[in-house]
Amino acid sequence: MTTEGTVEAFRRAEELLAQRRPLEALHVLEPVLDVAADKPSVQLLLGRAYYFSAQLRRAERAFLRVLEFDPSDHYARLVLGRTLQRQGRLNEARAQIRLAATMHPVPAYQEALGEINAHIATRGI
Repeated sequence: MTTEGTVEAFRRAEELLAQRRPLEALHVLEPVLDVAADKPSVQLLLGRAYYFSAQLRRAERAFLRVLEFDPSDHYARLVLGRTLQRQGRLNEARAQIRLAATMHPVPAYQEALGEINAHIATRGI
């Protein structure tokens, strides 16, 4: 695949994900992964597609890969936290979301932290 073709496929996968068609996005990403699996942006998009198709373990692995490339990626920490939350791993989720909210103190991240804290409090964990 040419560089131009890789970029085009990546953009198409982004569009499909925005249209809530994660399985199609994953299919379009396959050739991109052959040539650019080591790119954080590719792993992040892959993780999001896995997340939205409820392939949570795969999403977790993709987000962890992004964090291997860049431990300061606050968005990767947030979506990793959300992924862990959907798996019922609330304490792990809270740790990631807390880090994300500390790194990037915006209302959406603070709300996510408040939500996870409420879930933990209700379950008595």
